[in-house]
Amino acid sequence: MLPKALNDLIDALALLPGVGPRTAERYAYYLFRSNPKISDTIAESLAKLHSGVKSCPVTFALIDANEEVSSLYSDRDKTTVLVVEEPLDIYAIEQTNQYKGTYHVLGGALSPIDGITPEQLHINELIDRIDKDNVKEIIIATNPSVEGESTALLLEKVIHEKYSELKITRLARGLPLGVDLSYADQITLSAALENRTSV
Repeated sequence: MLPKALNDLIDALALLPGVGPRTAERYAYYLFRSNPKISDTIAESLAKLHSGVKSCPVTFALIDANEEVSSLYSDRDKTTVLVVEEPLDIYAIEQTNQYKGTYHVLGGALSPIDGITPEQLHINELIDRIDKDNVKEIIIATNPSVEGESTALLLEKVIHEKYSELKITRLARGLPLGVDLSYADQITLSAALENRTSV
């Protein structure tokens, strides 16, 4: 019943994660009703996305296509490596302005159900960096999920097998500020108890 061009856009938008058919319809209709410059800007950005962005060959962070390696590697202390699951996790850490080391993106977390095995993660590349950069500390910053915890345990095991003296740390976990205990889930409460500090 809808014009083909509008229907094609709805179908394309519905391919995005978290965008159902109704949301895709609203987005498509908004773009049709709004200034054509908005659609042009989005179309141009999408057209340049894959040619303008690539993964750093060392850290696997996202970088401009014309860069050799990430500035978060070349301009930083290489002896400390913070390991994250996905490239966008880096920017959450960077916003704190507290961390001065480098990063390593695994490219996901272990998930046998989704077919993500250790071989598909950038674990071997991390091991190679330990020698090459004379790494002193690995900070594991995987997500506090079943998959993230499994990945962290695997990393600890693999690294300790080869580098028993290397310092491996994890980001602290626990209760965020402003949350009532009654609203905290069991995993968060368990982590808060385990990581409790002296006062």
